[in-house]
Amino acid sequence: MDGRQRSSITSGIEVDIVLKKDQRTGKTTRGTVKDILTNSAAHPHGIKVRLTDGQVGRVKNIYQ
Repeated sequence: MDGRQRSSITSGIEVDIVLKKDQRTGKTTRGTVKDILTNSAAHPHGIKVRLTDGQVGRVKNIYQ
């Protein structure tokens, strides 16, 4: 699924995100979505979300 489309993301799904500090390296962090922070329907770098542990980043991969 595409992490650039807001419609693909819902609370409670497992995703890989890239944290702000990891944008240069592309290192991902896996977690469960708590909140969707991007209001627009799409974003070229990925939809910004907050994980249940409080980390914020842009979605790169979605797991079902």
